[in-house]
Amino acid sequence: MSSVNWGDAPTWIAAVFAGGAAWFAYLTIRSQRQQIQEQRVFIGEQSATLSLERAELRAAAEDRKWAQAKRVTMTYRTGGFIDRDRDGNAIGYDRWVVEVTNGSDDVVTDVLVRFGDTYNAVSAVDVGDRRLPDQGRRGVPVDVIGPGRQVVFESPRWNETTVDNNRPVAWFTDAAGVTWVLGRDGVLKPEEGQSGG
Repeated sequence: MSSVNWGDAPTWIAAVFAGGAAWFAYLTIRSQRQQIQEQRVFIGEQSATLSLERAELRAAAEDRKWAQAKRVTMTYRTGGFIDRDRDGNAIGYDRWVVEVTNGSDDVVTDVLVRFGDTYNAVSAVDVGDRRLPDQGRRGVPVDVIGPGRQVVFESPRWNETTVDNNRPVAWFTDAAGVTWVLGRDGVLKPEEGQSGG
């Protein structure tokens, strides 16, 4: 029977332990790579979810920004007359009559109606206050139009051509402090240089 070469046994044992350690290190690295890959997928999903949530929040903020302003309306018609015919009937028109209605649940302020590029309204009457001693007359621009209130503005008196060439545009400031322009074509937009909330 030959004797075991003990000089080689510690080397053998060290080799087995080194191989086991290498195998364990390999499994650990593989597991960590798998975990890192799973974390990347998770982070990607979270980023996509956060992007969607951010987009929804922006859309909701944009809706809120426009909500009050969209409920302010302007209607207009010609008024007055230039002359009368033989039968006493009014002929023509000599001014604009503009109704600005605040259909929102909050006040709008600094309401101004301008005709063309240079002419401001010459009068304003709060329809709901016509029974008061001042008959609802307000200064122009109108400081405040309350929720559900309507103010009627009138242009200066002109000839028909001047009336036709100076159509109305309304400016107002919402509860958030944004100034809006409501055009004669019904287009609503924040005043130039403002973000709209």
